[in-house]
Amino acid sequence: MAQATLVARVREEKGKGAARKLRKNDQVPAVFYGPKTESVMLAVDYPELARILKEDSGENVILDLQIQSESGTETRKAIIKDLVVDTIKDTYLHADFYEISMDREITFNVPIRLLNTPVGVTNGGILQAIRRELTVSCLPDRLIDSFEIDVSALDIGDSLHIKDIELPEGIKSTEEGHLTIAVLAAPTVSAVTEEEEEEAEGEEEAAAAEDVSVEASEESQE
Repeated sequence: MAQATLVARVREEKGKGAARKLRKNDQVPAVFYGPKTESVMLAVDYPELARILKEDSGENVILDLQIQSESGTETRKAIIKDLVVDTIKDTYLHADFYEISMDREITFNVPIRLLNTPVGVTNGGILQAIRRELTVSCLPDRLIDSFEIDVSALDIGDSLHIKDIELPEGIKSTEEGHLTIAVLAAPTVSAVTEEEEEEAEGEEEAAAAEDVSVEASEESQE
């Protein structure tokens, strides 16, 4: 699990106007909270947050959050619990920092990444991802960025379940093992498509018959 340091300052102003002002000044409005911590409104440096997320390839990073206020600087351990993104501009709009303890388990959603091309796909099948995340519980230093699963052996009709994943030591799933992660479905042809093909064939035959009739009529006139 990656770790990084991020400076944050306590902010007093709240509301949409204050948030817009922060963003114009290359800051990201944020909030810090935890099971035994009251919510504190923060502002963090946008380029620094973007750098941390880029270097660590995801949001699953343990932060030494250096919170600056009038009374001084206090460092708290935290993770990014939620990150609001502008999908059009691909920019960060707001961040939630959740306080953690290194000796207490946390529950988190870890992305699932399916690797390689299944043998069933080469045989015409379709790989369907049912779950893209797995909810797990572990100590913070055991948390990983993603589960990378090799699906190259899946053939048509095969399926992959949570119980099939070999979890790293110290990590346990909070979801039931029989739940499906992915299936290799057989190729299908819709009835509508078949009907359209039959209709098209019928039109071609009718057109051909009409051409023959016209030719016969012209020959008889000659």
